[in-house]
Amino acid sequence: MKKLILLFVVVLATVTAFAQNNPTPAVKGVTYGEGTNNTDVRTLGDMEEQVMDKGTFTGKITGKVTEVCLEKGCWMKVDKGNGETLMVRFKDYGFFMPKDIVGKTVVLEGEAKQKEVSVKQQQHLAQDAGKSKAEIEKIKTIKKETQFIAKGVLVM
Repeated sequence: MKKLILLFVVVLATVTAFAQNNPTPAVKGVTYGEGTNNTDVRTLGDMEEQVMDKGTFTGKITGKVTEVCLEKGCWMKVDKGNGETLMVRFKDYGFFMPKDIVGKTVVLEGEAKQKEVSVKQQQHLAQDAGKSKAEIEKIKTIKKETQFIAKGVLVM
């Protein structure tokens, strides 16, 4: 009986690990996390303005994905339309994005705040993105940026 329980636990852990590292491909209509829809969506500019005025933004925004974590899909970046990107993380590290989401337009639902990003964290993110050692070593200063914590993502 103990062997049967142990086998069940090993199979369950393997299936769970496989599912987390291989999210559903990013095709139109697929949702991740708690899911969301494309109603009451604000612009990235509106979000940035509210974060600057009030320190936080809660709601939905849309944008085109420019980069995703190549390790697990545990973060992504969305084009702000001004040559900059918005860092997007996922609530409670509860879901991941597939690598094929780059280039897709998404609706994100969640909360944005201004954050300070340490040199160590920036270097870690650069490594996750597949940057070269030389590019990583150039990161030497703390930066302040708006970050979005998504509880749901919809591929458009």
